[in-house]
Amino acid sequence: MQTIDMTEFQSIDLRIGTIVRAEDFAKTKKPAYKIWVDLGDLGIKKSSAQITFHYRPEELIGKQVLCVCNFAPKQIADFMSEVLVTGFSDIEGHIVLATGDKPIPNGAKLH
Repeated sequence: MQTIDMTEFQSIDLRIGTIVRAEDFAKTKKPAYKIWVDLGDLGIKKSSAQITFHYRPEELIGKQVLCVCNFAPKQIADFMSEVLVTGFSDIEGHIVLATGDKPIPNGAKLH
């Protein structure tokens, strides 16, 4: 594993936000959802997420998720993904979202 120093870690803008909208994303090669995340002062940002195995769109609403906010936007089919919603692979390789275990203000940074 490659190591990084604290300066490199601090250059990654990791923030918590609340999913306010989610819908199927039929135009992707792999099953995915279009997700809108309220990131407080940063506003509502869009993301494409391949999380269809463990989640349905309606159960994502209100869930807080950890996002990488300073990646360059990425065009996915006809949708511009502005943040990366993070998660972990379960034993079968399906993504489980990275979340907080208590309510956190939208836009709060990871320390």
